[in-house]
Parts: sequence; C-alpha cells; structure tokens
Amino acid sequence: MLGTSKDNGGRHPLYKGVRQRKNSNKWVSEIREPRKPNRIWLGTFSTPEMAAIAYDVAALALKGSQAELNFPNSVSSFPAPTSMSPGDIQAAAASAAAAFGAARDAIVMANNNSETSGVACMNGSYDDTNMNGFMDEDLVFDMPNVLMNMAEGMLLSPPHPPAFDTAYDADGFTGADDYLWNFP
Repeated sequence: MLGTSKDNGGRHPLYKGVRQRKNSNKWVSEIREPRKPNRIWLGTFSTPEMAAIAYDVAALALKGSQAELNFPNSVSSFPAPTSMSPGDIQAAAASAAAAFGAARDAIVMANNNSETSGVACMNGSYDDTNMNGFMDEDLVFDMPNVLMNMAEGMLLSPPHPPAFDTAYDADGFTGADDYLWNFP
C-alpha cells in the first residue's frame, strides 16, 4: 500500500482524483478542466470506488482517450454527458457512481440472502422470507443506457428492399407480405 489517505493529504493511495474528507468517512471527487484553472466538483460519495468512477466519467468526457482512468476496462459502461458543460458532466458522473453503488448494494444483498438461505436449507428448515430481498435490476443492468441504445436503434433506417427479380414475377408471386396484408 502506498500509504494512508491521511499521509497523502487526504488523497486516496490508489484512485486518481479521489480524496477523503477531513474527519469523515466520505470521499470526494473533482477534476480540473484541461488548460483552465477551473475545477468541476463531482460530488461526495460513500466509497472511494464511487468517487473514482465519477472521476473516470468526467476525465473521459474532458480528455477523451488520453485520460488516465481508474477503471479503464469499464469505459464501455460509463454514461456520456449530453454536453461538455460542467453541469452535464457532473450529472453523468453522479449517475455512474450511483449505478455502481446500487449494483454493489444489490450484489451484497444477494450474497447475504443466498448465504442465509443456504444455511436455512442445510438445517432442514427452509424459510422463504430470505429470498424476498429487493434488487433494483434497472440499476444493476444499467437499464437507462440499454433503453437509450434501443431508442437509437429505432432511429436507423430500415434495410433496403431486395432488387426486383423477374423470376418471381413470372410465377405471379409478388412477395409473402402480400398474402398477409390481403387476407380477408
């Protein structure tokens, strides 16, 4: 370990753009805009990983592919800000951090439920109440981004119809869809 966050002036020893609040267990993240003295406040988070993900989203938006990221393998799951304004970058960073936090909580809850239900089954007394834990699947499976991708797919133009073929015209066959739409 590189040292504690107290030794580094509050900075996290592993994650870039993350520091711990003084006298608190909260973690904050901010990023400096390239070639400007301004900083964009990304928020206060309960874990350093959430703050690191918020930093990654902002760094990717501001610096592009040259950004040094905390989680470079997760780039494809990060939301993109709608514009380069600080407010939109903050919103995208907060969204990514919240999704990570919800997914982490859901996994922990699922693991706790499976451990307790496994113990109950091993003891011979199955208790169904342990299996009724709530898991927000929208956040776990990143549904807002899935729905956005589906909506973008709907904007694509349909494929072009095949070219006219004289072999089909000779038999009087004009296409299978004609039968479907002309059925009495």
